[in-house]
Amino acid sequence: MSLLTAPTWASIQTVMLSVSSMNCPVCPITVKKALNKVPGVSKTNMNFEKRQAIVTFDDAKTSVDALTRATRDAGYPSVLAGSRNE
Repeated sequence: MSLLTAPTWASIQTVMLSVSSMNCPVCPITVKKALNKVPGVSKTNMNFEKRQAIVTFDDAKTSVDALTRATRDAGYPSVLAGSRNE
């Protein structure tokens, strides 16, 4: 008996993270650097005024949990504010 499994296809995801603790103009630089170090992240856009990070990543290489962990470890806790598939 053999078991066949369907291949898991990676997809590009874009999520919006709310980073309410970004309270100075330099904060987004630190958060962006932390997010860009996460394997699988291909694009990061920061919006200081809205306290948001928009992150595009390969979901076969990373996850939202890894992204929020990266911001938290950099001193800026974040939460998922929205997402969409590319």
